[in-house]
Amino acid sequence: MLGVWRVEAIDPATATPNVLRQTGSFKNPDFPRVIVKGLTFTDLTVRVRCRPETGDIDRACGVMLRVKDSDNYYIARANALEGNVRLYRVVNGDRQQFGSADLEVTAGQWHMLEASAQGTKLTVSWDGRSVIEATDATFANGKIGLWTKSDSVTAFDDLEALAR
Repeated sequence: MLGVWRVEAIDPATATPNVLRQTGSFKNPDFPRVIVKGLTFTDLTVRVRCRPETGDIDRACGVMLRVKDSDNYYIARANALEGNVRLYRVVNGDRQQFGSADLEVTAGQWHMLEASAQGTKLTVSWDGRSVIEATDATFANGKIGLWTKSDSVTAFDDLEALAR
C-alpha cells in the first residue's frame, strides 16, 4: 500500500455512508495504490464507483487488475483535469499507455469505472459505456486494487470483482 487510505464518511459532516478515500499528497508521478490481498483472478470484470475530489496536479481514480505486485499490473484510470480515460500496463514500475479515450470526467461527482480482462482482450468502461478495447498478453492473472495519482484526493465505493 502506498498512500493515506481511510474509511471515512462521504461528507465529514455526516456519519454514513462510508467510502474508502485516498487523501495523501505525493509528488508527480507517484501513484498511491492499495491491493486487495487473498484474491487472484484470471478472467474478470472489476468495477468501482469513484469520485475524484481535489488535486492540483491530478484528479484521478483508477482500478488495478491482474496485479502481480506493486510494480506490475494493468491500470484503467480516469482523470478529471485531463478529461480522459486511459489504459496502462505497469512493468517493473514503468507505466506504458496502450489505450485512451478523451471524454468528460467531472470532479466532485460519482462515476463508475470498470475494466474487464478475458484472455488477452481488455475492455474499459466509463459510466456504463465501453470506451477502450485493447489486447495485451503481459499479465495473465493477478489481484485487484485501487489507484490514484500524485495529489489526487479520491473517494471509492462499491468495489466489485466478478470472475468470468
